[in-house]
Order: sequence, then structure tokens, then C-alpha cells
Amino acid sequence: QVQLVESGGGLVQAGDSLRLSCAASGFNFHFYAMAWFRQAPGKEREGISCISASDGRTNYADSVNGRFTISRDNAKNAVYLQMNSLQPEDTAVYYCAAPILAGYGCYAPPRSRDFNSWGQGTQVTVSS
Repeated sequence: QVQLVESGGGLVQAGDSLRLSCAASGFNFHFYAMAWFRQAPGKEREGISCISASDGRTNYADSVNGRFTISRDNAKNAVYLQMNSLQPEDTAVYYCAAPILAGYGCYAPPRSRDFNSWGQGTQVTVSS
């Protein structure tokens, strides 16, 4: 049974940084790309970043490119999201996700339809 557990969210001020973590279990983590999504109140879920299974390829949405960095540690079955220069518009629930197919390659910012395993989410609130 796939389990994804996010942590690291919180309340910060504009310009601050946060690092989100996602602990994965129940599947062969090192065979799968992983992704981060976020959903703000009243808005659709947005795919913000993904990382390939083993060669380090990453992709970012324009809204976070240059400020956020995704990484993974296959030995720990974990994926991370370093978020710098946070702005109020980054306020959202952030979700870790695993794709439907092990062959998902992260050649573009992630889309929800390619993912079927989700964590419970962690709230990030950025005050101005």
C-alpha cells in the first residue's frame, strides 16, 4: 500500500524559506519519479515540480522556477522541496505525489492526471 507523508509546512513571512519533506513507503520508490503539487483555496491543484527516478532530471512550473528546488534521497525513500523567497501567493496546501507509471519521465511540469498516489498535504502560509 502506497503511503506518502508530507511534513515541514508552517507559517512564515514573505521572503522566508521552508523545506518540505515527503516520506514514501509501500512501493519501489527508486523506480518512480516524484512530484510536488499545491492547491490554494478556490483554485485548481497546480503541479509545481517533479524529479525523475534516478538521473536527477527536474522540472518546475514557471510560478516557482528559480525559487524552489526539488531533490530526493533514494536511500531514505524521501523527496524534498526547498522553497526560497516565499511570497503570499505561495500560500497553499502542498502535496507529494507518485505517478501512475514507473516510466513517467518528468519531461515537463507535472500534471495531476499522471499521478494516482497522494499524501495528506501540508499547509504553507506566507504572510506579507
